[in-house]
Amino acid sequence: MPVATYTIHEPPHSPADRIGRAETLVFVKDGFSWGAALVPPVWLAVRREWVGLAAYLAAALGLGYGLAAAGAHADWVTLVILVFNLIIGSEAGALERWSLARGGWREIGAASGRNMDECERRFFDAWLPSQPAMLPRDPHAPAERLSRSAAEAAWRRVLARLRDWRNVFGAKL
Repeated sequence: MPVATYTIHEPPHSPADRIGRAETLVFVKDGFSWGAALVPPVWLAVRREWVGLAAYLAAALGLGYGLAAAGAHADWVTLVILVFNLIIGSEAGALERWSLARGGWREIGAASGRNMDECERRFFDAWLPSQPAMLPRDPHAPAERLSRSAAEAAWRRVLARLRDWRNVFGAKL
């Protein structure tokens, strides 16, 4: 019975409530990726791994032209590129984790199971009870929402403007 392992990553500015945080988590599969091995440029582009895509193209073109300039037979060039693609397929998860880490995401755990659903269930069964309902506000984080009093004041201003316009046209609010 095969076992899948995933690492779990949290974005740099996740929501304060634990359910919102849980929805933003990303699970990255550890292990071989056939998509990354068969069509690495497409796999990298779909995952928006632009630095990885540029590095792959530069390395593949460099290997191909370098071997051709050295006089290697076309079969050897194909074999080297095939081996290079297999290496990309085996390191696909590491490439995704590296890209997330560059974006400020942090790894918060790992989970193993028969499939993705089981890994998610196991992780959340252990993680959710250990999380506070609301995280304390980080003073350095950008303000994402208006405070309740600011939101109420904004609504009062909108309603006052509506009353003014309705009074102009003879309607009363």
